[in-house]
Amino acid sequence: MIKDSDSFFDKVYFVARLIPFGRVTSYGAIAKYIGASRSARMVGWAMNNSHNQKEDVPAHRVVNRKGMLTGKNHFKGTNLMQQLLENEGVIIEDNKIQNFNTVFWDPNNELDIL
Repeated sequence: MIKDSDSFFDKVYFVARLIPFGRVTSYGAIAKYIGASRSARMVGWAMNNSHNQKEDVPAHRVVNRKGMLTGKNHFKGTNLMQQLLENEGVIIEDNKIQNFNTVFWDPNNELDIL
């Protein structure tokens, strides 16, 4: 559960850890869910720092609002973000998720509001 006392990044990581296997969400959807709808870029910064967390954060499941793998350069390896998503059954072409609407997971619809 998210607490008011949690930092912005901790709130982002909490939501990111709830993204189901084989699904993706966007930076903006997470920002909106945690009550900071104009902070999608800050969600991106949190994802960039997620490798420093003790508990795994599936940052590969967070993409931009159009389904582009905009964070891929922050993963070790040439195509690690894409490989992780493809291992979960997500189809990607030219750094873009195909059938984005089908695999998109919106915490604002899937989770109870804070």
